[in-house]
Amino acid sequence: MSTKKTAQIFDLEGKPAGKANLPSVFETPLRPDVIKRAVLAIQSHRLQPQGRDPFAGKKTSAESRGTGMALARVPREKGGGGKAAFAPGTVGGRQAHPPKAATKIIKAIPKKEKQLALFSAIAATASKETVASRGHKIEGISEFPLIVVDSIQEITKTKEIEVVLTNLGLLTDISRVRDSRKIRAGKGKHRGRKMKQAVGPLIVVAENKGVADAASNLPGVDIVTVKNLNPELLAPGTHPGRLTLWTAGAIEQIDKLYGQGENA
Repeated sequence: MSTKKTAQIFDLEGKPAGKANLPSVFETPLRPDVIKRAVLAIQSHRLQPQGRDPFAGKKTSAESRGTGMALARVPREKGGGGKAAFAPGTVGGRQAHPPKAATKIIKAIPKKEKQLALFSAIAATASKETVASRGHKIEGISEFPLIVVDSIQEITKTKEIEVVLTNLGLLTDISRVRDSRKIRAGKGKHRGRKMKQAVGPLIVVAENKGVADAASNLPGVDIVTVKNLNPELLAPGTHPGRLTLWTAGAIEQIDKLYGQGENA
């Protein structure tokens, strides 16, 4: 019987404040293929079904005049002028292959596979190599997974949470996100997504007591409770290993919810 691995718990000043037993979920093997499937399945639920009127472009009396008239054989409206209509490529004509509302755009994934993706994404946050491969700045972080005391959940001011993240070595990565902001190329500028920026740290808490509002002004930082964890938050863009800050209470909740992760 293998003994549980432990990790250091840090206080708000970045100093060691105890040890925490890591749940068995953190021993799940890295499965980027399963994580990618789960993330794409989550993203597909945000897609909006599209469709066209089956009779769009067809409400016309146009008919082809056939051959022998030195004219193209496209359907033409009856009456004077002989304007081309109905056919794809004509003004007001139908589309060649219009999108259909009946098309299945929601991707399904088995429940066990989705759970494996979540466990694998959680375990990836404890791998220094995996986190570094995503491009996060981790020079000031001494241990993975990074765990902090629960009192961080009660912080309500952005200045205070910024000081704490500085003490824990996360501010360098937030600065990276701030420097990455740029204006998007293309029409997306006019569609509510003008700016592009990198993804920053994720803070996982057992209970939100105001820290979400405090961290909302920090670029790239997301706050989530353990119950709302999903593979997309832990592996944005389908790439596992997001820089994650866990609270001690969140680690305890994971042990209660998914303590036998490797047997699930």
